[in-house]
Amino acid sequence: MRDDPTFVEQIQRDLRDVRWLGPEEIRSRARRRSQRKVVVATVVLTLAGVSAVAVAAPRQSPTPALPAAAPTRHEISTDGLLQPSDLPQRVDVPLSQLGLGEPVRLADMLGYCRRSQGRSEGWQMSILSRSQTLVRKHSPSSPTEPDSAIMQDVFRLVPEAATQLFADLDDLVAPCASWLSVGPIMTAKGSRTAEVLHRWSVVRRGFAGDDAAILRDSLTAPRDVATGQPLGDQPSPILVAVVRVGDTVSVLRLGYGGTEAELVQLAVAAAARMCAAANPPC
Repeated sequence: MRDDPTFVEQIQRDLRDVRWLGPEEIRSRARRRSQRKVVVATVVLTLAGVSAVAVAAPRQSPTPALPAAAPTRHEISTDGLLQPSDLPQRVDVPLSQLGLGEPVRLADMLGYCRRSQGRSEGWQMSILSRSQTLVRKHSPSSPTEPDSAIMQDVFRLVPEAATQLFADLDDLVAPCASWLSVGPIMTAKGSRTAEVLHRWSVVRRGFAGDDAAILRDSLTAPRDVATGQPLGDQPSPILVAVVRVGDTVSVLRLGYGGTEAELVQLAVAAAARMCAAANPPC
């Protein structure tokens, strides 16, 4: 490769000296040329973008141009996220933020469970991301504290990492299939030390996009470590939907009281929206 500039300069000088000859003179000079000179001339014609066949052959129709490849998407636009119209209830303006090089956190409690056992969290790393929170809108006649309807993170990953994330899900949750968490809890009588049994599992797959899964953490009611007495009712399961479309992965979490059926419905809607951000395009 170090000799290429000199070779190209020589070809450019040869091209400046080219004079197109008549047919008789071409045939006469062709007999006197050496085979090496013919090869060099062929290279010159090729680099100049001229077809040697076109000199003698009649003009043919040009070859149709191939369609241009779809441009590669980089930033995740808001069009790639769930829209308020995708939700069954009215919501306020979404709260959105961008991220760069963020881990694809499926659930903080799942990560804490793995760390408590001396393991890594096991999250894949993203290239960039966009997150949003959709908050329920309450009517003036029944004002209450606003609560989140759904939280969504959309990540762009290296394609191999996006597919590997789903291949690793069962191994990711396996150490937390039966995990006893112990920590403080606030009660009407103050702070108490309680224990809760968590059971993480992958309960559903392949219902949306190129790949999808539902992760569920079924919890027992918190129990007072000192007395063995329950400190409240059994909480609703923690549900997380994970959806992949191309090189994008969406993580969706419902607010308190959300059901698995609602989460599946929103995950399907999210997969359709992700087509606006994914590579390759849908």
